[in-house]
Amino acid sequence: MSRLRRPFSSVRSRAALAATAVVAVALVAAAFALLFALRSNLTNEASGQADQFSNEVAQQIARHVPIGELDLEGSEDHPTQVVDAKGRLLIASEDLAKITGTGVSAVRPPSTPSTTAPTPTPTPTPTPTGDDDDDDSGGDDDSGDDSDDDAPPPGAPDDGTVSSPGKHRTGSATVDGRTVDYVFSERRVSDIAGGPYTVFTGSSLGPQQSAVRATTIAMAIGVPALLVVVGGVTWLVTRRALRPVEGIRREMAAITASEDLTRRVPEPQTHDEVAKLARTTNETLTALEASVDRQRRFVADASHELRSPIASLRTQLEVGEAHPELLDVPGAVADTVRLQQLAADLLLLARLDAGEQAGRTRLDLAALVREEVSQRSTDRIPVTADVRGSVEVAGSRGQLARVLGNLLDNAQRHAAGEVRATVRREGGRVVLAVADDGSGVPEAERERIFERFVRLDDARSRDDGGAGLGLAIARDVAHRHGGTLEVGRAEAGGALFELRLPAAGRDPERPVPTGASALGAAPAQVLGDRRE
Repeated sequence: MSRLRRPFSSVRSRAALAATAVVAVALVAAAFALLFALRSNLTNEASGQADQFSNEVAQQIARHVPIGELDLEGSEDHPTQVVDAKGRLLIASEDLAKITGTGVSAVRPPSTPSTTAPTPTPTPTPTPTGDDDDDDSGGDDDSGDDSDDDAPPPGAPDDGTVSSPGKHRTGSATVDGRTVDYVFSERRVSDIAGGPYTVFTGSSLGPQQSAVRATTIAMAIGVPALLVVVGGVTWLVTRRALRPVEGIRREMAAITASEDLTRRVPEPQTHDEVAKLARTTNETLTALEASVDRQRRFVADASHELRSPIASLRTQLEVGEAHPELLDVPGAVADTVRLQQLAADLLLLARLDAGEQAGRTRLDLAALVREEVSQRSTDRIPVTADVRGSVEVAGSRGQLARVLGNLLDNAQRHAAGEVRATVRREGGRVVLAVADDGSGVPEAERERIFERFVRLDDARSRDDGGAGLGLAIARDVAHRHGGTLEVGRAEAGGALFELRLPAAGRDPERPVPTGASALGAAPAQVLGDRRE
């Protein structure tokens, strides 16, 4: 039964949704900022117009123009009220029917204001004595300065003081039957008879509201349309970008179904992350194919190596059962020991392939060599140990003893008359060298001998030859300890194996296992263990 596909489960849909969400947040924030700036700008413009008109009316009052004679031209666009110190309405715009926001709701004064207020009666100026004809003749003299014509007459009162506009207020007004929102400017005229007077003048917010409304409608239509475009474009672009990934997935699924590790995924002719993924996948398939091939060879070689001692042991037991006097007990014991050693080697390889780490115990490698050499009393050729002083390394005593034993066993099988083991220190490394005077290892075979179940022709001809696992185990253990194991030519002409390990006190560099150690090899399957 197939599982139901969840919404937005694909990378394409999630990428399109994320891009749309990000753009939506940005657009909404920009829209609010634009509307706020537009509203603020238009409101400030309307406030400035109200300030300008209120200043004109206030300046008339300050120059003692009677309230009833104030010029309120343009009041249909700028509704105006003038109130006295007690808040009583003195005059208002002619077409004003209703107003809110100024604090004065009246639109008609209670009585018609005096045409002479607030101008006070000037004090008469005494007339100098003299002949009226002289005065008339003097008045006809045109030699006077014309600049004095605009000067206030003697004894005229000073102009009033007009304050700066106070805090702007918002409200509404009904003019010519239309009710519109306004912003009102308030100015006070003081230092004048009958004052102070307060002037309220409004400027319409209709254009501002119309512009904001039109902008809001445009954004309400444009933003969703833009988001649809962004989501669609992101979907298409992501789909095109992920098309090679889908090709890689399909090919991997086909490889898994067919179990054909010779196939490879298509590699895009680009230098992006998808191309790197395809190349890495093909490299992994190549390593996996090589590992499977090694596993198959290992199973075949292990079966062959196990079959020979088992068959020999079974034959001897069957002969002994039929003819007890012919039972070859020493031969049966030798086959059993060989079978036991092979099983132990396979088990150790399985543990190494499963990722078993070497111990970090500090130990004296020189003392270990002396101890192991002293216990090899049955060797065909006595081992000469050239070991002086104390050289410490960090690792597993059992595994390093196994490496030394495998190297000495290999030297015993090929030496003509001399086997030598030495320990020395070179800088931050400790070198354990095992040399013999045999025929040596051909240069072309010096890496091949470390492969599992590999024995050269002369080793295969010997009845007591090993299974070809000793050197492979030794190199694996060396790598687990952060060291190396190489083979060269000894001074006596034979093989020279050098194990190099980090000296104690240094953090050994553990290389990433390669080959069979990296991907797991057959021993774990042969022994039924689970490999990592």
